[in-house]
Amino acid sequence: MSHDSTPPPEDTAPVEPEAANGPDSDPDGRPRWLEDVFIIVKATVLVYGLFLVFGLAAGLDFNGIVSTLQSVTLLAASFALVVLALNLHWGYTGLFNIGIAGFMAVGAYTMALTTAPTDASFPGLGLPLWVGVIAGTVAAAIVGFVVALPALRLRADYFAIVTLAAAEVIRLVYNSSALREFSVLGVALGTGGGQGMSFPNLRNTVSRWIMYADGDPTAGPTVVGSAFLRVGEVLEVSPSVVEGWVYTLVLVVLVAFVFVVVTRIGNSPFGRVLKAIREDELAARSLGKNTDHVKIKVFMLGCAFMGLAGIVWQGRRGYVDPNLFLPIITFYIFIALIIGGSGSNTGSVVGALLFAGLLFEGPPFVQRIVDATFDLPRPPTAYEGFVALGGLDPMPLLGYAVGELPNLRFVLFGAVLVALMIYRPDGMLGHRNEPASPIDLTKAQPPRTRDAPVADGGADDE
Repeated sequence: MSHDSTPPPEDTAPVEPEAANGPDSDPDGRPRWLEDVFIIVKATVLVYGLFLVFGLAAGLDFNGIVSTLQSVTLLAASFALVVLALNLHWGYTGLFNIGIAGFMAVGAYTMALTTAPTDASFPGLGLPLWVGVIAGTVAAAIVGFVVALPALRLRADYFAIVTLAAAEVIRLVYNSSALREFSVLGVALGTGGGQGMSFPNLRNTVSRWIMYADGDPTAGPTVVGSAFLRVGEVLEVSPSVVEGWVYTLVLVVLVAFVFVVVTRIGNSPFGRVLKAIREDELAARSLGKNTDHVKIKVFMLGCAFMGLAGIVWQGRRGYVDPNLFLPIITFYIFIALIIGGSGSNTGSVVGALLFAGLLFEGPPFVQRIVDATFDLPRPPTAYEGFVALGGLDPMPLLGYAVGELPNLRFVLFGAVLVALMIYRPDGMLGHRNEPASPIDLTKAQPPRTRDAPVADGGADDE
C-alpha cells in the first residue's frame, strides 16, 4: 500500500471583501477612522449649508453668517462632549444615567468657586482657570463615585431614578439660600443661591491667551493670533467673532480628544467587559469579572467628562446659576444620542451636531430670518389665526406659527423621536458593528507547509 507524498493543495478560496478589509475597515476598504471623519464632515456640510442658504436668502452679511456658524459649532461641540460621556454610560455599559445635568452642574460650580475673585459679591478662591477646570472635572468624578455606590445595587429603571434624584438634589443644593454665602475654615465663599454667581469668563480668557501676548489685547498678538486676525481681516470678520472661533476650535479639539479616548476604551479589554455587562451582566460575572468595580470606574469617568462639558459650556458665559441645569438638559442629551445611535461614538458626534444645528438652533434662526425679511401679522392666539384662515387669509396663522417657532421646536423633538422609533430605531449609526477583537482575525494567513513547526498545544515539556 503506497502513500501519496504530494502535499495537499493550498486553500485558494477567495476572501470576501468584508473579511479582507478587517474589523477596522469599512466595506470599501477605507480605515474605520477615515470613514468616521467623512461621516462627520458630511453632517457638518449639511448643517452649515442650510444655515448659509437661509442666511444668504435673508441678506445677512458675511460677518453675521460666520457668527451664526460659530454659535452653532460651539453648541454642537458642547453637546458632543456630553453625548460621548453618555454613550460611555448607556451605549457601552447599559447604565441608564438620567442625572447628566447634575454632574454638569458640579463641574461648572466647582470651577466657579475655585476661580471667582476673593472680593466678588459671591467670592471664590481666586485660583487660575486651569486649576478650576481640573478641580471641576475631578469633583464631578468624585460625586459620580458617591452616587454610584448605592445606585449599583439597583438595576435599569431604579438606577435611572437614583441618578435623576441625585441631579435634582445637586441643583437644589446650589439653589439653597444656605450656600448663598458661607465659609470653610475661615475662607468666605458663596454660590449666590438662586441668583447665581459670576467668575472669570473662560471663553475670553482662553481665546485671548492663544491670540495675544500674556492674554492682553494691548500687548500685541501672538504668531497664532496674527494668523487668525489676518484671516478675519481678509474675510471682513470682526475681532470678537474671531475670538469666538478660537474658543470654539479649542472645544472641537477637546471633542476629538474625548472621542479618541472613548474609542480606545471601547476597543480595549476593559471596553469588551463594558459591552459584556451591557448585554448580560450575569454572564460577565460568571466569567470572573468584578462588574461592580468596572461600573464604578466607567461611571466616574463618564461623570468627569460631563463635568468638563458643564465647565466649557457654561464657562463661556462667565456666569452660572441653578436654572441652567434643569432636567430638560438631560433629555436634550438623550435625544442627541438617540438621533446618532447608541453605542456609536461617531453617531454621538453626528447626533449632537444635527440636534444642536437643526433642532435646537434652527427654529429660532428661521424665526429671526423670517421676521427680518417679511412683515407678517402676529395674532395673540392661534384661534384668531384659524378664524382668519376661514376667511382665506393664511398670513395671521403663519405669523403666529413663526412667532412660536422657538416653542414649536419641542413638538419637533417629539416628532423626530417618533419617526426614529418607527423607521430608524437604532439611530443614524447605531447599526454599525464593532469588532469584539482588536486583532484582525479575518486577514488571510500564509499557507503552512508540512514541515512548518506547529504551535505548542499547551503540554508541559518534560
